[in-house]
Amino acid sequence: MADVAAMAGVSSQTVSRVANSRSNVDEATRERVLSAMRMLGYRPNTAARALATGRFRMLGVISFGLNAYGNARTLEAIVAAAQDADYSVNVVSVRAQTESAVRAAFERLTLQAVDGIILNEAQILDTPTLRLPSGLPVVVVDGEEGRRQPGVDTNQAEGARLATRHLLDLGHRSVWHLAGPQDSFAARRRAEAWHGTLKAAGAATPPVLYGDWSADSGYAAGRELAAKPEVTAVFAANDQMALGVVRALSEAGRKVPDEVSIVGFDDLAEASCFLPPLTTVHQDFEEVGRQCVSRLLDQIHTGEAGTGGVSSVAPRLVIRASTAGPPHAS
Repeated sequence: MADVAAMAGVSSQTVSRVANSRSNVDEATRERVLSAMRMLGYRPNTAARALATGRFRMLGVISFGLNAYGNARTLEAIVAAAQDADYSVNVVSVRAQTESAVRAAFERLTLQAVDGIILNEAQILDTPTLRLPSGLPVVVVDGEEGRRQPGVDTNQAEGARLATRHLLDLGHRSVWHLAGPQDSFAARRRAEAWHGTLKAAGAATPPVLYGDWSADSGYAAGRELAAKPEVTAVFAANDQMALGVVRALSEAGRKVPDEVSIVGFDDLAEASCFLPPLTTVHQDFEEVGRQCVSRLLDQIHTGEAGTGGVSSVAPRLVIRASTAGPPHAS
């Protein structure tokens, strides 16, 4: 630090302020100090900095099911937002949503010195007996109201309403739904909103089919749907399952969208390359990640525990070529 100060022509205190990203340094001085750091290969002593500031500039993430597209995209967005704020991220992947697994993940992150923790889609929080360890700020990625922890999520219900309403407005008398797993918060919210939208429109509510988010489960459900001539519109709870439905319908000789329209959810990067290009609900994972990190840093910087309540991120419907009016519509 003394060498950097001498090269930059400033005090050691100024070097410390720059190293700790303090705002009370003018930009010309900051750049001079940073240039000296680069030339000398200076790296702050993170242990010493943590002792001085009480912060490790490390966020922990507990994620459930990293193979799920939404969870992976949300994690990617959290990491990017944390990096923008000059924080690193330590991720613990938990395979089973059990109390012991969640407690073990918290303990592991606490031992690895994090300033706060984000839980990525944690239905386990609804377990009445679960008590999270105190002392660390927490933010949850999902939209369950009534929890003590603050949350951030896409407005799942609004996304499902947009999808269902779009198909009804095209003239379909009803909309079938391929839901995600019954233990998924997002899947439940989408299914409830689909059902409520049909009821509000006075439309028939067909029985729900369930998948596991995979294209294979969509294909299995699609074969069942293809055998029902009354099916003219399908809302699948994610794009992968929608892809499986499209394949099954095609193999059964039922054209999309001439005979059956289909809407997905997520807006995969590949959704526009499906055949036909998929109408779907776009989730802004980047904004979810930014808000998660922002709400967590607010707690870290103020030293105050976050209150409950969900920050809702609006989805939008992306209309492509997989939806049209019902066959023989006038």
